[in-house]
Amino acid sequence: MPFARVSSKGQITLPAEIRRKLSIEPNSRVDIVLRDAEIVIRPLKTVSELKGILRDHVRGHERMSWDEERRRMEELVAREVEDE
Repeated sequence: MPFARVSSKGQITLPAEIRRKLSIEPNSRVDIVLRDAEIVIRPLKTVSELKGILRDHVRGHERMSWDEERRRMEELVAREVEDE
């Protein structure tokens, strides 16, 4: 299992193996979350990487009001976050 050391400045270097698996490149942005007694680091997507993300969810569905669509998307995102 890869590990990292914390420098005297509180910095860590993510192991190359993990950076490659998650496509974390130099200057990438990551989300850091404290979950109970764990630190979770997740790569953030850029706006251009999100292009078309809703296409599969919208295809084949009747048009909905903005409020209905927002509620539906919030439910889908909540399910995806739950699965992580």
